[in-house]
Amino acid sequence: MEQIQSRQGQGRVSDAPSGHWVYRVLPRAVWPYAQLARWDRPIGWQLLLWPCWWSTALAAGAFAKPGASLLQVAPSPWHLALFLVGAIAMRGAGCTYNDIVDEKIDNEVERTRSRPLPSGQVSRGQAWAFLVAQALAGLLVLIQFNAFAIALGLASLAVVAVYPFAKRFTDWPQFFLGLAFSWGALMGWAATFESLTLAPLLLYFGSILWVIGYDTIYAHQDKEDDAIVGVRSTARLFGARTKQWLIVLYGGALLFFAVAFALAEVPMPALAGLVAAGAHMARQIRVLDIDDADQCLALFKSNNMVGWLIFLGLVGGSVWAVISPSF
Repeated sequence: MEQIQSRQGQGRVSDAPSGHWVYRVLPRAVWPYAQLARWDRPIGWQLLLWPCWWSTALAAGAFAKPGASLLQVAPSPWHLALFLVGAIAMRGAGCTYNDIVDEKIDNEVERTRSRPLPSGQVSRGQAWAFLVAQALAGLLVLIQFNAFAIALGLASLAVVAVYPFAKRFTDWPQFFLGLAFSWGALMGWAATFESLTLAPLLLYFGSILWVIGYDTIYAHQDKEDDAIVGVRSTARLFGARTKQWLIVLYGGALLFFAVAFALAEVPMPALAGLVAAGAHMARQIRVLDIDDADQCLALFKSNNMVGWLIFLGLVGGSVWAVISPSF
């Protein structure tokens, strides 16, 4: 397919994919807003969504007993749908906010200087208005939950507000991203039980480690430009030791997940999803070439499969609890 044309020639953003439905369906005037929200790059909202869906499935299958109906142990379709819409809205709001904060930095990095704000396709006022609209959409989703979940969701805004500045004062901005992107690991449980226990907290801790791992891989794409402009990251911090760090991060994530499953007493077959996810993570580490930007992006995106494997393991474990008389 044809490449998206440039702004001097029609609004191209260098790190945006060509041929995406956004550019076939939306009017050209909307393209810069789609790029601010990253609608043309769904991997972000997908990775934000998985902790929400894991937590929802963990809560549904928690303490499952033989004889329960499928409706009793299946994740709530309503909650799954709400988290889907919320993840798309809040990921878009977060990206817009990040671009507002990082406008000057983005203008100095080859991969990002053609984004809507540094290239002048939208003004800061327009970007703020778009941010507010997306945040309101997220709020409409949030108020569908119980009061405890609403309060918990609002508390996440403090972490979200800090994240874009983290790369200016710490070598661990990926940790702050993990705090924000993993919040859904608490929300699914809270939406079901109106409280938190150790199980969702451990799911949250494991998700933080997972996020640090996959975003370190992603950050290796920009490490040279980041060094020039003074942006800090775990990619720059770990350097040649990235694979060793990924073993620790991914291994720790799987351990936290397994203990969370045990505390929630989800049926044993749910662990099959963790085993499959662990094999996928191990392959990422084995083949990783931190100097191959295209491969780093592909491996980063492959974490969507990790999300599916863990989620389907939890759902499958719940189904097993219903159909097996002696699990």
